[in-house]
Amino acid sequence: MLPAAPNPHREIVVATASDLAPAQADLASSFHQLTGIDAKFVTGASGMLARQIASGAPYDVFLSANKLYVDDLVRSGDLLADSVVIYARGRIGLWSPGGTVKQLDGLRRAEVKHIAIANPRHAPYGVAARQALERAGLWNAVKDRIVYGENVRQALQYAESGNADAVITSWSLLEGRGVLLPESLHDPIRQAGGILSRSNRRQEARAFLRFLMSPRGMEVLGRFGLQPERK
Repeated sequence: MLPAAPNPHREIVVATASDLAPAQADLASSFHQLTGIDAKFVTGASGMLARQIASGAPYDVFLSANKLYVDDLVRSGDLLADSVVIYARGRIGLWSPGGTVKQLDGLRRAEVKHIAIANPRHAPYGVAARQALERAGLWNAVKDRIVYGENVRQALQYAESGNADAVITSWSLLEGRGVLLPESLHDPIRQAGGILSRSNRRQEARAFLRFLMSPRGMEVLGRFGLQPERK
């Protein structure tokens, strides 16, 4: 008798918004334990990933920090409409090295010379950061001190390296550091995902989204500051 053929290696490529970076290892581990499928992550600003997908990038799943990018890709035929899920609601936080800035109004101080946020042109958390500064009546006072990261991780790195005196970034990246800002200061950050229509791993991709929306997936996201969508 011939030996049984080994099971083919199964792997999906998941393009994820940068705020999910801290959760990726736990998500991949839990998903593999449940399904035997490997998840490889490619991380970047949601808008940049959306443009890559529109240009033919070979991903299987897209997890965006803003549902609008997902909706656009559904309209263009790049994502399967019946696969779309809202997997989390994001929050933003304020952090400064040494904890010197404990509230938004502290950004007015002259010694706060550079304030990092993600670029609102393609990062949903950058949009939320700017909205928070505008609604707090601070934007005109601090706009000349804003430095832009390509995504929330780079914005945080500016502050961690001392190249910025404070940062407004995703709460998931701060992991309990700094100050959680009120949701009333920005539009809801509705994080959505879907499966690429060109994916050759649709079955595996659907399994990943089912896992993400399951109690186990929600538990992982919750540990990193991402909350389920309100019903």
